[in-house]
Amino acid sequence: MINVTNLSKSYGPIQALQGVNFHIAPGEIVGLLGPNGAGKTTTIKILTGYLQPDDGAVLIDGLDVLTHTREVQARIGYLPESAPLYPELSVQSYLRMIADLRQVPEEEMALRLSEAVRATGLVDQLTRPIGHLSKGYRQRVGLAQAILHQPKLLILDEPSLGLDPTQIVEMRNLIRRLAQRSTVLFSTHILSEVEALCDRVIILINGRVRADARLSELAATPHAILVLEDAPPGVDSVLRGLDGVQGVERVESGDGYPAYRVLAAGGRDLCPAIYHLAREQDWPLRELRRDVRTLESVFNELATAA
Repeated sequence: MINVTNLSKSYGPIQALQGVNFHIAPGEIVGLLGPNGAGKTTTIKILTGYLQPDDGAVLIDGLDVLTHTREVQARIGYLPESAPLYPELSVQSYLRMIADLRQVPEEEMALRLSEAVRATGLVDQLTRPIGHLSKGYRQRVGLAQAILHQPKLLILDEPSLGLDPTQIVEMRNLIRRLAQRSTVLFSTHILSEVEALCDRVIILINGRVRADARLSELAATPHAILVLEDAPPGVDSVLRGLDGVQGVERVESGDGYPAYRVLAAGGRDLCPAIYHLAREQDWPLRELRRDVRTLESVFNELATAA
């Protein structure tokens, strides 16, 4: 659905994007994650045809954004960070205007409007002026205008910005439902949003793609966590003697038991060897598992190394 190749963009001396490459298959929900100023919004503006890159190519559904801009935009539903709403219009009038601009056929107009307002929970707000709505409902109106024409691709820029916790949960559930019909790319700097919604994340830092992987792949490590009922003498040194062990660290187990992170060299799974060692040494084994990293720790590692 999206193919981005060697995308670059600068604003004067500021290099916003530097050789960005990624692709997104139909049906995926992908989070574009990065700190403020990482290049997320610039990337989205280029994908949607609102901004031209200095270099590189973008294909949406097989069409070049630069040469087939109108055709590409017809396939996209776009919710920018600040939705272009008209506060004096009622919800119904605004959505009808957007449907006209999107050239929704008159014979399909009523059905499309009905589907959009039901999907976004706006049925009871149709006659209210947009300016009288809460932030959460205004975000819903912005999302409703993005899905009126049943786009193949939904691009959402910070869709939960300014929402309270209850509204954030509602927005997540809504995005999941919409993903049954459309490919979804949404940008955010909120890690919990990506963990709650995405199987895959693209991390942008300083205008470069620093990671592009499924969350399970980012979280996986070759290291092992060993938790014992008590700590026999010399556990650390015995573990270091195992083949493939790079180091041993004492860690908090959360329940007060002695715990160790056993660092693996070369990506080897150490759990089977540690299990056999624990049996040989008659250690009181409480837990043995592969270590996993949180998205927060991955993100902080990448940001620190940038």
